[in-house]
Amino acid sequence: MEVMHHWDFQRIARKHGLNGSKFGFSAWDHFCAMAFAQLTYRESLRDIETCLGAQASLQYHLGFSRTVKRTTLAYANEHRDWRFFAGLGERLIHRARTLYEDEPSALDLDGAIYALDSTMIDLSLALCPWADWTGRDAAMKMHTLLDLRGELPAFVTISEGERSDQSGLDDIPLEAGSYYVMDRGYLDFRRLQRFCHSGAYFVIREHAGVCWRVLEPRKVDRSGALRCDQKIRFTGRYSQVYWPEPMRRVGIFDQVHRKRMAFWTNQWTLPALTISDLYRQRWRIEIFFRWIKQNLRLRSFYGTTPNAVRVQIWTAICAYLLVAILRKQLQISRSITEILQIISVNVFQQVPVKSLLADSQCTPEETQCSNQLSLNGF
Repeated sequence: MEVMHHWDFQRIARKHGLNGSKFGFSAWDHFCAMAFAQLTYRESLRDIETCLGAQASLQYHLGFSRTVKRTTLAYANEHRDWRFFAGLGERLIHRARTLYEDEPSALDLDGAIYALDSTMIDLSLALCPWADWTGRDAAMKMHTLLDLRGELPAFVTISEGERSDQSGLDDIPLEAGSYYVMDRGYLDFRRLQRFCHSGAYFVIREHAGVCWRVLEPRKVDRSGALRCDQKIRFTGRYSQVYWPEPMRRVGIFDQVHRKRMAFWTNQWTLPALTISDLYRQRWRIEIFFRWIKQNLRLRSFYGTTPNAVRVQIWTAICAYLLVAILRKQLQISRSITEILQIISVNVFQQVPVKSLLADSQCTPEETQCSNQLSLNGF
């Protein structure tokens, strides 16, 4: 918990008017309880209360100033504004990206590479009728811009399930010279103009429902996966209005899945194979979504109100970032998954975290005991 600087925490709390002990316990106790639940994968509020109560003498070392009760925690989750936890997450995002900015990129490019996508976080329709978006399903949507240097979220926003992916393009911050990789669900020519005006580049998968014609074909080496590199112009009624200029189209054939794919981009100087490799990096955000759902508490929720659900999602993001910052600061070679597994079973141990997470591997000779009987004679 020392990764979250206390002075930084208090500054964000004052910004949201939470510098007192409202709701029966402080914002720091609230954050510690929710972070504890994420890092140790607690099942319910009663589970949180029981586990913390079983080690009441060590709660002070974990950062708690008072005993956590499930009723108090439930009330705070429902009434303490989720924007406070979003502010903590944004601060941790900034710190983590600063630490990982020198990480090598998968492709040797000058600009940063980002993957943009969203994922549905399923809820119970009976318990959360406010999240109904199809009549049979309830869900929240997490829009994420993933920085592929270190696989850290660079921007996150939580919305209702019915919000379209295209509208999420209005919120993401754009950096000149950076590359943004998206699936075809984000195709909106009017919103994609923002990338050109900001000096940023996008690579998006081709949408079959859009009409276009070839203006100029380029030569490509078809011995590999590449099939075409073309300069095209859109001929549809609306696409002509919102994207009147030419677009670059790169086509490939996926040998593994026996499938043809094509991508549109506003980047004209990179080789066609590099454009294909850029889109291939998009799978890393799918792995990120799968990881946080499997390793953090996002499958069942401690509260059923919109505020409580958002609080839990944001504390899950904060827990991921705390571990990522810790891993970088201490130069730990273990993966984030291994760190979470070790912390979850040692959270009450008064052991220096660096020695706890040291990547020590025993050799077969070290595991043999000198006074153990030999079985060679049998």
